[in-house]
Amino acid sequence: MKLAGWAALLGLTMTATGALAAPGLGSEVYGARVEKGVTEVEARYGKLTSGPDHGESALVLEANHGFTDRFKGAAEIEFEHEPGENAEAEALSLEGVYHLGQIGGVDLGVHGEYEANLHGEGDAVALQALIQKVAGPFDGRLNLGWERGLGDRNDDTEFGYAASAMWEVADEVKLGAKAFGELGDGDGLGGRREHFAGPVVEWEMDEIPGGELGIEAGYLFALGSARDDTDGQLRLGLEWETEF
Repeated sequence: MKLAGWAALLGLTMTATGALAAPGLGSEVYGARVEKGVTEVEARYGKLTSGPDHGESALVLEANHGFTDRFKGAAEIEFEHEPGENAEAEALSLEGVYHLGQIGGVDLGVHGEYEANLHGEGDAVALQALIQKVAGPFDGRLNLGWERGLGDRNDDTEFGYAASAMWEVADEVKLGAKAFGELGDGDGLGGRREHFAGPVVEWEMDEIPGGELGIEAGYLFALGSARDDTDGQLRLGLEWETEF
């Protein structure tokens, strides 16, 4: 793809994303690369700590499969919990990642998602530009995203980002940092907005029947306007991977 094509893709994904109570809660940083025949089942949990929103949490369960060496499809369900209330299934989503190619050793891709709200509060569509650089033990990722509400959420438009920088410091052990945040909304970009960033550790275990098990743990500190509501968020994740 020509450079102008990549510029158009980035322009599209930065044109407009849906409002999340806390960026990164139950979310992931997508890679642009796809592995054909690989199936992953994931559970991602996030919980806010301290402040007015203490105890707010989200759990996302996802299953995805690499259908080709360029396309991966997935389905997920999201559960949300507010302090003092029961956890509820909030939304069902269908999504896909398409690997576009490489420029200068950098992998580029696009992620698309349709989210169906289970409480009749309006669905949403989202697009993200995926940028990934792998060099030896280093894996760096940047997602630039747009989300648009549908139906009752037709006026909801937001831009956001997710980023990670991970290094393999020992066999099957990675250390690094992840960040999630808001870039703007339908009224414009910039300003004081919510951001979370902090250290993360990832550990893979190969000796699991039928595949590999990955574990993620981390803590993201609240930055910007997110500090008005919480000190940060705890992140936990499990991933089982196999090949068919």
